[in-house]
Amino acid sequence: MKEIKALIHNNRIADVIQALVDQGYLDITNPQRCRNLNVAATQSLLRALNAQEQRYSVQLGQPVIHESKLELLCDNTQVDALLALIEHAARTGQSEAGWIYVNSVEHAVQIGRHANEEAN
Repeated sequence: MKEIKALIHNNRIADVIQALVDQGYLDITNPQRCRNLNVAATQSLLRALNAQEQRYSVQLGQPVIHESKLELLCDNTQVDALLALIEHAARTGQSEAGWIYVNSVEHAVQIGRHANEEAN
């Protein structure tokens, strides 16, 4: 199992999620779907698309942009297709418009699963 994390400009996150839906990766009726999709607001030191996107963070002492961090779990066989899909949907036209990271997941446990097994 792999964890994919993508740091994406806020104006592209809806397109990335829609691309995942369109390709069936977020369909709960599909056994090949991705699991645990999370999207969180974050700040980044990436170059802004325009002046309206950039703010100055007093806490960090640097100009920042607000981004979305997308996280999901997938099977090892899905990684290449998901990377291509996210990279395509997240493009902004800049040479550096974000980053995608892939991590190995050694162990994952569904919360509640063991309690249900013990009750049977």
